[in-house]
Amino acid sequence: MIDDIYALVILPLLIVAARIADVSLQTLRIIFTSRDKIKIAPIIGFFEVFIWLLAIGQLFDNLTNILYYAAYASGFAIGNFAGIYIDRKLSIGLLNLQLIVGEQPDRLLKSLKEAGYGLTVLTAQGYRNILVQLVIRRKNLKEVSAIIEKHYKNAFVTMQQVHSVKGGVFPPPIRRKMNYMKLRKTR
Repeated sequence: MIDDIYALVILPLLIVAARIADVSLQTLRIIFTSRDKIKIAPIIGFFEVFIWLLAIGQLFDNLTNILYYAAYASGFAIGNFAGIYIDRKLSIGLLNLQLIVGEQPDRLLKSLKEAGYGLTVLTAQGYRNILVQLVIRRKNLKEVSAIIEKHYKNAFVTMQQVHSVKGGVFPPPIRRKMNYMKLRKTR
């Protein structure tokens, strides 16, 4: 009876948990590697592979049980979701935002500057004529988005990951508390 519970419930759950852990770590390792966090990526890689070996070992010990295959695949799928979720919560890295606006965005520019963001304004040729470019920390995206939405709802916004920057103007790391939810409510 206890052996059946272990084989049909506990071991598949352990395989799912191991795969969630190792795939989440894999996602984070790739993200850290792409963002030049070269000291932490190998450490994460060690634990990722260690956990994977434990999970795959259990699968190979029980090759005839389809339940273990399903547990392995389920853990992989959930691990992908968990890794992406963790990445979004950590918000490590930089983003390049380009805003294309059609009218003078004076209030928008003033609000972004007051919040401590450096920006560049260019005259563009096209349907809309002003291009605003700024590089921000990913963790500030909600705040910047709320400022943009408050002052210029119809801005065309593109975002790209930034590998590295040198110089520039960024809000200090320890910022005054600016509640972007207040900005959203004042619209």
